[in-house]
Amino acid sequence: MTDREHLYLRIAVDLVVLTVRDGELQALAITRGNEPFRERPALPGGFLRAGEDLLDAAVRELREETGVDGDRLHLEQLSVYGAPDRDPRGRVVSVAFLALVPNPPSPTAGSDASTASWSPVAALAGTLAFDHDRILADGVERARSRLEFTTLATAFCPAEFTIGDLREVYEVVWGRRVDQRNFSRKVLGTPGFVEATGGKRMPEVGRPAALYRAGPAAALNPPILRSVEPGLSGAGQGAA
Repeated sequence: MTDREHLYLRIAVDLVVLTVRDGELQALAITRGNEPFRERPALPGGFLRAGEDLLDAAVRELREETGVDGDRLHLEQLSVYGAPDRDPRGRVVSVAFLALVPNPPSPTAGSDASTASWSPVAALAGTLAFDHDRILADGVERARSRLEFTTLATAFCPAEFTIGDLREVYEVVWGRRVDQRNFSRKVLGTPGFVEATGGKRMPEVGRPAALYRAGPAAALNPPILRSVEPGLSGAGQGAA
């Protein structure tokens, strides 16, 4: 690579898109259709266009490469990655975003992605193109940390959910067990974390479970901190 090529800076966006699916923490990945790293898995993303806002670029790339509508997701800026040789095409700085998805849709590959699919985080770790392994690990840790201090766990849930559904989000994202009684007490004792809908879910066996929706609160005070209880086998592991 020449000095002139090093001076030519391009801006890209990459997305860590997470969901709780089949009892696992899963991420949205594509298979690259073009060089470099053709046929390798990667995070969705691409180059910023002239006159385009970073967030708009992230939403566009997500839609073009996977068919997922980012306008309906929780989407936040994660970090900036600018190692000089992170991209063999030249000097590329990437602004990464974290997105959380409830009820994940089936992705549809497009643009320069030959496939798009949900995969367990543990299966993706160590396989991704560019520096996307690091970006994925950072995104998973951001999600884990945010669950401690904010009500963001509800972004993994559908419009109506049970306390058990919410507890499963914590267990899968953290990769460890959460005490059922203490968790329910903390959630229901935190003003604005959840709001009862008045509805109930009728299971095939057992008592009906009350349904809730996300409340207006954003911060948890006191926080719900990660415990030291034994981990769930394979849940949320592999990207920490």
